[in-house]
Amino acid sequence: MNAEGGCYCGALRYKLEGDPLFKGQCHCRECQYISGGSPNVVMAVPEAGFAYTKGEPKPFRRSDLETPVTREFCPDCGTHILAKSPALPGAVMLKVGTLDDPSVFGGPEMAIYTADMQSFHHVPEGVASFERGPGGG
Repeated sequence: MNAEGGCYCGALRYKLEGDPLFKGQCHCRECQYISGGSPNVVMAVPEAGFAYTKGEPKPFRRSDLETPVTREFCPDCGTHILAKSPALPGAVMLKVGTLDDPSVFGGPEMAIYTADMQSFHHVPEGVASFERGPGGG
């Protein structure tokens, strides 16, 4: 897959090459904060195939967690572009809404961290669901 995307204001742009490692929706409480209440729709792609082509992201990592996720945002408009998890070395979890053509996502293959799912969240029929991650973590 070859795709491009960026933030809402256009100050941050990226390109990616490579097949997705997985496509999913994350219901963890942290993602609910980032998304405004919904699950985060993400596509994990190889970090080696991802590059910013315009601008520099602002990283954020919680200091109160033992193994925090690093999240990258546009420093101007605040759009959340991606997350890097210690649980997925060599991958970035790209926010599908930042793709120029989000339809390339096609739909989630799994729903993760459903233990934190809210009553108004929806997991499409036939999509594998995990209370935490697929490996139980």
